[in-house]
Amino acid sequence: MRLRRGAPAGVADGKARRTHRARNSALAVGALAAVLVAVLATRSVPPGSAAYTPLGGKLAPPISGTSLVGGRHVSLAALRGRYVLVDFFASWCVPCQEEVPQIERFLFEHRARRDVAALGVDIDENAADGRAFLEHYGVTWPSIEDPSGAASVSLAYSVVDPPESYLVAPDGTVVAKIVGGVTVPILDHLVAQARAVAGLSGARSR
Repeated sequence: MRLRRGAPAGVADGKARRTHRARNSALAVGALAAVLVAVLATRSVPPGSAAYTPLGGKLAPPISGTSLVGGRHVSLAALRGRYVLVDFFASWCVPCQEEVPQIERFLFEHRARRDVAALGVDIDENAADGRAFLEHYGVTWPSIEDPSGAASVSLAYSVVDPPESYLVAPDGTVVAKIVGGVTVPILDHLVAQARAVAGLSGARSR
């Protein structure tokens, strides 16, 4: 019976070194990929910027309740036919305080056309603090307290940290999500963009 000889020592060492280098390269590539995934997953969106939302193009989850100031029934459904800014806020949130005059100006500039509206949802605090905030800043749009449990509006909209806002089209579908305090320029841009897309869709359907 013939015995199989092993490879010469030099050849065996060379093969071992190549295998070791290949293994290290693969581990380095894998580590780099893991770092990139982690960076992309945790990359923050600049405040006041539009962000991805799985609700885009879908009917906005319903919102209804008693307004914190005035005590009347308000709902998102009642605002159909206009672009609605659904604003999630809290009294302790500094960017929420800073965005109030921007929302007021946005609504004021559209008052003649009556083509936009706003609906606030107060989250992560008691109703008394939310009411005091609205009265202190003279907020003119209706706001409700976020219900708890399964009826939570912030849960339905996957809100993480106020302020977060959603722009809802006249047909009730979500067209944009804004993370951080809103400004008049970003709101005007999003409304114009939504109108342009709606116009293109209408032209194609004819």
